[in-house]
Amino acid sequence: MRPLPRLSFAILCCTFGGLAMGQGATPPPPPSKPLSTSLDMVVFPAKGQTAQQQSQDEGECYAWSKGQTGVDPMAPATTTAATAPPAQEPASQPASQSGGTRLRGAARGAAAGAVIGEIASDDAGEGAAIGATVGVMKGGAESRKQKAAAESAAATSAQQQASQQQAAQQEQVDLFKKGFAACLESKGYTVK
Repeated sequence: MRPLPRLSFAILCCTFGGLAMGQGATPPPPPSKPLSTSLDMVVFPAKGQTAQQQSQDEGECYAWSKGQTGVDPMAPATTTAATAPPAQEPASQPASQSGGTRLRGAARGAAAGAVIGEIASDDAGEGAAIGATVGVMKGGAESRKQKAAAESAAATSAQQQASQQQAAQQEQVDLFKKGFAACLESKGYTVK
C-alpha cells in the first residue's frame, strides 16, 4: 500500500507543477508604438506588408530621412546660450540712466524754481529748493516709465525670438516628415 500514495503524490506534483509553469509564463510584450505614430503620421501598408516589415521599413526610412535632412525629431530640443536672451544687459542700462534722469530733473526744477521763487517772493533759494525736489520726483517718474518701457520691449523681443525659434524647429520637423513619407511611399505605403 505504500507505493500508491507515492505514485499519487508524484502525479499531483507533476500536475500542479505543470499548471504553475503555465501560469507563471510571462505574456508576450505589448507591441511597441510605431515610429509613424510617434511622428503624428498614419502609414497604411498598401501592398500587404506585415507589421514587422512595416516596422523595419519605418526604421530604415527614419534613418534615411535623418541622414538627408540632418533633423532628428525624436531627439530633445536643445537651446544654446546664443539663442537665449541676455538677462543682465537690459537691467544694467536703465539703472545707469535713472540717476541721470533724476539729476537732470533736479537741475531743471531748481532753475525753474529759482525763477518762480524770485518772481513770487524775492527768494530764489527757496524756489530753487522746491523746484529741485519737484524735479527729482518728476525725473524719478520718467525713469520708472523708461524702465517699464525697456522691460516691455525686452519681453516682447524675447517672445518674438521664442516664436521664431519654434517656427524654425517646426519647419525642420516638417522637412523630416516629408522625407520620411517619401521614403515610405517608395516602399509601397500610403502615408497621411
